[in-house]
Amino acid sequence: MLTAIDAVVVGAGLSGLVAARHLQRSGQRVRVLEARTRVGGRMVSMTTPHGAVVDLGGQWGGVSHRRFAALLDELALATYPSHYLGQGVFHWQGRRVVAPLADRFDQSLLFFEPEALGLPSDELAASQGLQRAFAELVARVDPVQPWLTPDAQQLDRLTVAQWTQQHTAIPLAQLPLDWLCRVGGSGGFEPWEASILHLAWTQAVAPQAESPEAWLVRGGAGQVPPLLVDALEAGDPGCVQLGQAVVAISQNAAGVTVATANGRLHQARAAIVAVPPQLRLGISFDPPLPAAHRALLQRSPMGGMAKILAVYERPFWREQGLNGLGIGDRPALDLTADSGPPEGAPAVLASFLAGERALTLGALPAAERRQMILSDLVAYWGPEAGEPLDLIEQPWNAEPWSGGAFTSFVSPGTWTSHARLAAGEQGGPGPAAHGRVAWAGTEVSPRWPGYFEGAIEAGERAAAALQKL
Repeated sequence: MLTAIDAVVVGAGLSGLVAARHLQRSGQRVRVLEARTRVGGRMVSMTTPHGAVVDLGGQWGGVSHRRFAALLDELALATYPSHYLGQGVFHWQGRRVVAPLADRFDQSLLFFEPEALGLPSDELAASQGLQRAFAELVARVDPVQPWLTPDAQQLDRLTVAQWTQQHTAIPLAQLPLDWLCRVGGSGGFEPWEASILHLAWTQAVAPQAESPEAWLVRGGAGQVPPLLVDALEAGDPGCVQLGQAVVAISQNAAGVTVATANGRLHQARAAIVAVPPQLRLGISFDPPLPAAHRALLQRSPMGGMAKILAVYERPFWREQGLNGLGIGDRPALDLTADSGPPEGAPAVLASFLAGERALTLGALPAAERRQMILSDLVAYWGPEAGEPLDLIEQPWNAEPWSGGAFTSFVSPGTWTSHARLAAGEQGGPGPAAHGRVAWAGTEVSPRWPGYFEGAIEAGERAAAALQKL
């Protein structure tokens, strides 16, 4: 069966839906093909057995996330500020410290007031020195073409771990950069899996200093994709089709033909592929993708991430003057954060198994993994944290149509070789369009990749590119 339309969008995550909306609003007939039996990609909510709505994937918006905020306003969805009132908990080498947060991230030790942590002065000095050196590097990175950064090749061949080791062997000093690798919004990788150029680029285009976890969506961010689908379907019933895994895209001077696994064919003037980089390797392109583009995809794994959501009867940590922000070197959880609204119900702590742990702990028996998670929650927040009403695990690397979270990263040496070549005349940082096929998805955004804001910008850019064909 052959269906003729103006544009096909592959993937019904936030970026693909935004692209489809822009195209439809410009008068084009669009077909959105989604492999899953649901929409939203990594933007999805669920209701727990005790009635709390939680976001299994992304949840936060940031101070400078104007596109995301504007979209929520248009959809009449309310927001509330993240709960940072009170003190957090820093757990380091078996020692639990309750401490206030710093006013500015760039003057903190992972959000905390450094002098309040009771750490050795020489270790604090080493930490602050390494953070200054990293900040200077971030300021030098070319955000559009990282390969033009001074000393780019050398920096791209040095892993984060090697670069930090060159500066200091003190574990506390290395912790902030290790944390940015594993849990930062562009994270999910280990310090030995990516170059220092890549980590510096992530902070140049998605800086933690701009408070990207400043607010949340009341009722869950997962409300957004279904509302976007409703609007698309109102304009063109049948516009969004589920269970349609795209396996091939061919093109000629007249247009594209998109084939799905169940044998359906969709003919259009152009297409947008809005799936994570690794999933593009599962699509056969005719003509084939350029060799550099394929090489880039092969070197762009998804981050290792499992999200943990612990729901409690009440936010007992707030009653103790604590804000739910926990960071440290515990065996399982690098981070906990209060995800509840100001009124405290539902009371939720969001946590993450990040990087290598997402896979190694994910391979353990469920009861053993649960015990490790609860043990860390207790270490951060006391005995009450060990008795949640609901404990939800979302292992994103086990999701075949996501492959991981929050976003992709590139292996050492990739920015100055395959990524540079794949950018072509576009200039960077993502690969150039492939004829009548444009790319979307948060991973290809030039700003805020790994966040909702990046997904929206990538969708808008891809739609604009198609309108020029």
